[in-house]
This record gives sequence, structure tokens and C-alpha cells, in this order.
Amino acid sequence: MKMFKKHVLFVLILAGTMVMASAQDSTGYHFTTIKSLKATPVKNQYKTGTCWSFSSISFLESELIRKGAGEYNLSEMFVVRNAYEKKADKYVRMHGTISFSGGGALNDLLDVWKNSGIVPESAYPGLNYGTTMHNHGEMDGVLKAYVDVLVKRDKLTTAWKNGFDGILDAYLGKYPANFTYKGKEYTPESFAASLDINPDDYVLISSYSNHPFYNKFIIEVPDNWSWGEAWNVPIDEMGEIIDNSINNGYTVAWAADVSDRGFSWKNGVAIVPAEQQTEDITGTEREKWDKLSKREKLAQLYNFSSPIKQKTITQEMRQEAFNDYETTDDHGMHITGIANDQLGQEYYLVKNSWGTTGSPYNGYLYASKAFVLYKTTSIMVNKNAIPKDIAKKLGIN
Repeated sequence: MKMFKKHVLFVLILAGTMVMASAQDSTGYHFTTIKSLKATPVKNQYKTGTCWSFSSISFLESELIRKGAGEYNLSEMFVVRNAYEKKADKYVRMHGTISFSGGGALNDLLDVWKNSGIVPESAYPGLNYGTTMHNHGEMDGVLKAYVDVLVKRDKLTTAWKNGFDGILDAYLGKYPANFTYKGKEYTPESFAASLDINPDDYVLISSYSNHPFYNKFIIEVPDNWSWGEAWNVPIDEMGEIIDNSINNGYTVAWAADVSDRGFSWKNGVAIVPAEQQTEDITGTEREKWDKLSKREKLAQLYNFSSPIKQKTITQEMRQEAFNDYETTDDHGMHITGIANDQLGQEYYLVKNSWGTTGSPYNGYLYASKAFVLYKTTSIMVNKNAIPKDIAKKLGIN
């Protein structure tokens, strides 16, 4: 997942037609909170492709709150650095035939936590290049150029890993092998141990019919460079897992497609409108509708002025969108609650990592259940949040 602030804005083409109000006004949505779970403050990944780290860190910070450990501010850049080192090693071993970028997957945090530990933000803010906001354009480019030189050589020297680490040192800071936190000395490993988080308690879930259900499969997206596996379940059961998690106090890390026209950060919603039913439209209004182009009809549906009936998502629709590249693995976020709109339709409250401006909900958005079922590439949950009948099918204890 490496999406920056990429979204498509659709405007109303013809005012005064028969279906919706003309103003693009997010206040047309009125949400009633059904369930809201605690989360740490919204952060800003800014100009980086590290949403996967921000979303998974936020998820585990909520887990710490849920477990009664208190509120922690953990370092996303420590995870990014460790993942980059492992990514470079795999890229070189694969002779440059896998993805290499700032992007990653939700399971990358679990792998880093298990093998390298974790540190607080204060021990490794990762801002060693003269700015106060994360901006990885230069660093990502330098690292990619470096490994591309390596894979073109006939034989590697023993110095290349030191050189790669030197670039990371320059941009993110020296590796925090030892640090002090609240008056106590730690290593990344001992700090992780002090938090009582077991990476094996967390699993990835997805739903694609090109693999057998109730088995693990490698999620086939470019940013899954580590070839992390997810449990495959039918679409309805993926929805059950999300709902059961939230309703029982467990938040959900969420990887999804946000380049879809239904995702509007400006309006703070993500939707999949049902297709316009035209059988009840008659007279001059029907004439107006029939004269609209496909683009103009889409603009009617996606004007975000007020809630609209959501499409019923099927396994076949979800699979087709993934097969034809309509669904892409763009962005990682954090689901922290459930809400209804004034039509009674269910939405998920989603914490983003684009700061607290640019959206009407202070860094959060509301994603309809239809959107989540349609555009999710994977979720990460505590295995204890999975309904018992589904966990039994998966063989998860």
C-alpha cells in the first residue's frame, strides 16, 4: 500500500434533476454512532508510502489500550527502516524481480515486532533530513537506485548492506540499539517484550474466490513484497469478522482501494451507490435522464451531497473488481467503530493517517459497509475477535 492523497472528485453535472440535491455538502450526511473504540491521536504520513506502518501501528496502539496497558506513541519509522532492510535483501536475492518501494503490507509490522522489536516514537522519530514532516521522495529514490545497481552486477561485494544501512542512517537516523524511555534503559527487543503483545495473536483475513476458502493464501498485490499470507473466507464471513471485532472491543486494521470513485476524503465518506432505478422516472425528468452521458449519470450518483442507497456486494462482484485491476491495494487505515446514516445504512468509522485537515471528521472518515466489502484487500484482527464458528473452520485456536 503506497497511496498518498490520491482520490477522484466528482461534481454534479446537471443541477435540479430528479434524484439528489445539487450541493456538494458533507453536512448532508448525519451519522449516529453505534460503537466507538479508543484510538491514539491521528498522525500524518505526509509524503510517504508508509500508510501500512501508520495503520498497523495505530491498530496495535489500540490493542494496548484495550489490554489496559495505557496509551503509547510507537515509532512508525522504526518499522519502516527494518522492513526496508529486509525488502532490500529479498529484492537483491530475487534479482530485482519483486516490488521495491516505500509501500508494504499490514503483516510487515508483525514481522518486524517478532524479529526486531519496537521502540517509542521518542526513540526513533525518523526525521533526520531537515523537515518536520515525513517526506520520503528523495530517500525512496536513492534506495531504489542503489539496489538497482546491485542487481545488475555479476557479483556482489560484502559491503552492500553497510552501504544500504548508511543511506537509512542518513535519512531516518542511526538505528536505536539502546534507548531510554521514562527513565529506564531498553533495547527494541526488551521494549517490545515489556508491552506484552504477541504477534502470533494477530492474523490477516481476505476474501477472494480464486483461492480455496478456509485456507491461507499469499495476497497477490505488488506491495506484499514479503509474500505474507491471509486466511481466505467468504465475503459475508469477512463482514462478520469485522462486525464481531468492533462489537467486542477489538479494532481492525484495514487495507483497501481508495482510488475508487466512491472514496472521497474531501467529503469524509466512502460509498458504493446502488445503480439508479429509472422505472419510476417519467415525463420530462425521464427525458433528461435518458439524455445524460454515462459520465453525467455517474456524477449524479457520486455527488456526495447526502446518503444514497448502497449497492449489495456479492462475492462475484468483489472478485471481478480484483481480477480486472479495478480494485488495487492503495492504502492502509484503521477501523475503530460502527455508525449508521440517516437511512439506517451501516458505515465503519475509519481512522486515517493524512492528518486532521482536508476532511470534515478530524482525520476520520465513514466507509459504508458496501464499500468495505467491495474494496478491502485484507484486514488484520486479533484472532480472539473472530467468531468461534469461523475460527473453527480456519483451525484457529
